[in-house]
Amino acid sequence: MTMLHNASFSRVRSKPSAPENLPISSRAESAGADMQSQDASSLPISLVAHTVFCPRRAWLEAAGEKTDTDQVSAGVLAHHRVDVREERNRGHRAVDIYHSSLGLTGRCDLLSEQPDGTVKIIEYKATPVRRRPSITEAMRVQLALQRMCLEDMGIHVSEQAVHFVSHHTTVPVSLTEEDFEAATRYVHETRQICEAPTAPEPLEDDPRCTRCSHIDVCLPGEAPRAHVIRRITVSDPDSQVVHLVTQGSRAALSKGRMVVRSGGEELATLPVERIQGLVVYGNVDLSSALIREMCWRDLTIVWCSGTGRVWGWSRSAHSSNGLQRVRQHEASAQGRLGLAREFVAAKIANQATLLRRSIGPTDAVKLLRASQRAAEKAQTIDQLRGIEGNAAAVYFSMFPAMLSPEKRADFEARWPGRSGRGATDPLNVALNFVYGILTAEAIRAIAACGLDPHAGFLHSSSRNKPALALDLMEEFRAPVADSVVIRAVNNGELTAASFSEALGSCRLTEKGRKKLIAGFEQRIQTQFRHPVVKYTTTWRRALEIQARMILKYIDGSQNRYVGITTR
Repeated sequence: MTMLHNASFSRVRSKPSAPENLPISSRAESAGADMQSQDASSLPISLVAHTVFCPRRAWLEAAGEKTDTDQVSAGVLAHHRVDVREERNRGHRAVDIYHSSLGLTGRCDLLSEQPDGTVKIIEYKATPVRRRPSITEAMRVQLALQRMCLEDMGIHVSEQAVHFVSHHTTVPVSLTEEDFEAATRYVHETRQICEAPTAPEPLEDDPRCTRCSHIDVCLPGEAPRAHVIRRITVSDPDSQVVHLVTQGSRAALSKGRMVVRSGGEELATLPVERIQGLVVYGNVDLSSALIREMCWRDLTIVWCSGTGRVWGWSRSAHSSNGLQRVRQHEASAQGRLGLAREFVAAKIANQATLLRRSIGPTDAVKLLRASQRAAEKAQTIDQLRGIEGNAAAVYFSMFPAMLSPEKRADFEARWPGRSGRGATDPLNVALNFVYGILTAEAIRAIAACGLDPHAGFLHSSSRNKPALALDLMEEFRAPVADSVVIRAVNNGELTAASFSEALGSCRLTEKGRKKLIAGFEQRIQTQFRHPVVKYTTTWRRALEIQARMILKYIDGSQNRYVGITTR
């Protein structure tokens, strides 16, 4: 082993170390106090290790992007034993460390005191992807930085190793002067990456992407490439959005499960790990413990009225992309006609496709295609909204024709054309309810990216509506929401009996709501080939993909947003 002499650190030490006669625990407490007084610009050692693996991943981590993948779960499990600060058998777990002049902070998994008074650094690692206990460059840099921090704190290090939890194997690591020089360079590189306004370009056709835990937020396949042999597939989370519909029920947290009860009767129970988000309709109560758990897990709750109108939502305070959110508000105030054009053009294109599939080529389809082309060339927002309104009039004038003749009678006679809030006919009531569900999905996708659902580009933010959510859902209305209503009617799942009427009003019954929610869930989990990124995904995942493309357009890493269009 090449030992690093104390003189090697004199060039980076700016203040006296903790007295060397103090025990390690006392010096660690002193380090913790010093860490709290460090400037907010201090770099975590883990972030530098991300830079070694991929600079773009380091930028995403610094922006607050989080993922819930197998790799992340395996890493958390690997550190479970050493995440609790304790001292046992001359071993010190979860020791906070820092380096004053380099501005580094971090934590050592385990420091083992040796007979000569030095310590041995042991870093715990999992191998969920590589499947073998091999030392990577990122691990060497991490150990080098940990050792530099400890030496700066006056704690002498004699050796270092990596313990691979999955293999129950500890591998010693020898460090040279070159390793410490490389580690210092990576510190400066990481600081430059974090201060950059935009993310570095994604890797191109690189095997690292296939084992990266951040692939679902990085989306390297979206970047324009001349030719990429390897196809990158974004995986869907193994969980589900839960819709709480039964009026008067209450959902609470109990022993790691969400339990729904009504009148003393248990209606449903589900492990919290299986929940991707909650949508609450009408008079349904949530316990404070369940709401807190959703926030801790960075999961969104959306509250809707019984008719499906979104009233509000909750999200974690530790959301990602704070700087990009500021830029979103600036861009919203200035206007981005390119974004608005794509929202409207994709919406009209999908309306034309659904109409053609349902009733064949007609003059209405031709008019919609002409409106689509006009939207792509609109010069102002007002002109674009006029084109959108004309297209909507054509599309909804033909909407009842997409229902099967034998099922149409219950709906067509009372159809007044498209009507939003205050609708009194069954077909509009059903459409409004499903549009509300789609709005909740759009809000959840936008919140997952750290963007603000209120700051939009087509819809006005001045009316206190989730303008960006309404923007994003435009291209999804026909292929997701409209098709759900049409299919529910044509399949006989939605009939006149699915609605209750009194004093001229019309409302969905609880059974009718459940039928539409079931149809929506079936549709939004349907897989298709994304026309832009060229891989198979679900409509639910596509909402987040499109939201992240908006994010990339806002931060300048992508010069154009392209909406989803079906054929």
